[in-house]
Amino acid sequence: MFMAKTKKTNKKSNLDESFTDVPDEAKEKLEQIKSKIESFKDKVLKRFEDHILGITLLPPSKDEEKRDKINLLVLVDDSDSTKMTKDELRDKISSIVSETAKNVDESLSPDTLLLTDLWQSCYDAKYDLLQMIATSAIIFDKGMMAAIKLSEVHKTMVLKKFEKYIVSYVLAGSLVQGKATPESDIDVFLVIDDTDVKKMTRTELRDKLRAIIIGMGIDAGKMTGIENKINIQVYILTDFWESIKEANPVIFTFLRDGIPLYDRGIFMPWKQLLQMGRIKPSPEAIDMFMHSGDQMLERVKYKLKEIGMEDFFWAAITTSQAALMLYGFPPPTPKETPETLRQIFVKKEKLLEEKYVKIVEKVLKVRKDMEHGTKKDIDGKEVDDLYTSTQEFLERMKKLFEEIDSLKQKQEVEKIFTETMVACREALRLEGLDDFKETEVVSLVDKHLVKKAKVYSNAAVDLKDIIKAKKEHETAKLSKPEINKSIKESRAFIRNIVEYIQRTKAKELESSKIRVKYGDKIGELLVLNDVVFVISNLESPEQEIRKGKISDKGTVSGLSASNAETLESALANTKNLRKVFINEPLYNSIKQIFGDKAELIVGY
Repeated sequence: MFMAKTKKTNKKSNLDESFTDVPDEAKEKLEQIKSKIESFKDKVLKRFEDHILGITLLPPSKDEEKRDKINLLVLVDDSDSTKMTKDELRDKISSIVSETAKNVDESLSPDTLLLTDLWQSCYDAKYDLLQMIATSAIIFDKGMMAAIKLSEVHKTMVLKKFEKYIVSYVLAGSLVQGKATPESDIDVFLVIDDTDVKKMTRTELRDKLRAIIIGMGIDAGKMTGIENKINIQVYILTDFWESIKEANPVIFTFLRDGIPLYDRGIFMPWKQLLQMGRIKPSPEAIDMFMHSGDQMLERVKYKLKEIGMEDFFWAAITTSQAALMLYGFPPPTPKETPETLRQIFVKKEKLLEEKYVKIVEKVLKVRKDMEHGTKKDIDGKEVDDLYTSTQEFLERMKKLFEEIDSLKQKQEVEKIFTETMVACREALRLEGLDDFKETEVVSLVDKHLVKKAKVYSNAAVDLKDIIKAKKEHETAKLSKPEINKSIKESRAFIRNIVEYIQRTKAKELESSKIRVKYGDKIGELLVLNDVVFVISNLESPEQEIRKGKISDKGTVSGLSASNAETLESALANTKNLRKVFINEPLYNSIKQIFGDKAELIVGY
């Protein structure tokens, strides 16, 4: 199991060191029974050492009648219990532990806690046990107590400062998988809500919060005296969701094994959906729609009349909707489905014959007639006819799926390649390169971005592979798995280049901001070439924003009311920001806006 590096918290625990964490009012009493606590620990471990993960000394009870009791917590690993049920194991160990404590000293009051019960309380968003462990003094530990204590302290620090942004704080890694070694880190990951970010890019938000949160991890280690390296990973919600859709194995492992130490209702639903098998890549979801038609068709063999008509109907409709979804069209209502099939696949793409649309219309009409009562009954011959027609329709739809898939793959490859080139051109433009040929992109990216360590080291190699895959796809030399692999790698390449672009633009934007202190408020001027935005109070939830002009000399004029949407639009559309110099005309304008006592802020 996992063990701390700084304290010898295995068989030879240091009670003197543990007692330093205990309130002064309890120290005198604890000194008197220190040997008895040591005796209790040794006797319990002699009997259950393989099962016990840790023993801690809890703070004194607030109940006056129980203040003389020495409260202990015994954490038991029940993950590999096969010979008895969880309740039986808890009762057995609890009984023996309590009897042992009573034999040592009547004032010892131990509670036995199963590891699965501790994790279940986290699943239920009940964190009292975690807080109790965080405030306890460790008597014996194989590493689990130290990990919980450090994580809980760090979580509390993070939530105190960033509760608005934190969606989930999750314990993960080998510690919760039962594969930890003495050298294992304490792995935690946080998910940050970036869906309502306005003042900075999502990348900037993630980078800023990550730096602060990792710093808090170091502080938490010093506070607890546990110098294990806490390995903190920070994700923004949009990237986390994208990884789930792409079936990222790391994220799937987090969802499967992670223990939420804090959750605002995001992580647990995802975890449960994964356990139910409902989180799957998009192609699998589409296949599910397609195969549902076959499943329904099999049921028709054993049903007639009303149930039979329902199955024929859904066999045709769901398969049709799956085809439309694969094409990129939202699934229409059953009534609209035949005409939508006709317009898209018969008339526009010329991939489907008219007779198959008529089969869907026929099935739809039979169901409608039976619902409205105009058709009272259906004979076996008509059921056979519908079965044959629907089966023929499904066989044709399977071929249509292959044709649509080929068409969409071609479009996707072309789209991804275009996005790749656009991202490369924008990144190179930020390096002062505007006029170059497409054949020069790889060498320019290598020279100006990779060798200058502005993007990751394999960027040029990946770009070369993307261009090669595009050419091979045009000559039909790539298989479907190879195409999907190329698309996935292209998206990763684009994300990395876009992050570089966003960081570079963020630096440019930061140099265009002038922050001003006036009275007890802090305002800001954001200069976007010849346009200036004035934010009266950065710390106000409802910010007053004004927009005006700024001359080449620095004079601000024409200020009028504006809003956040206009500011966002201006930020998105402004390129090649000029440098801002605070000269006399600009300083005079600042005093006119914020008052004569306005002070410029450096490094806010």
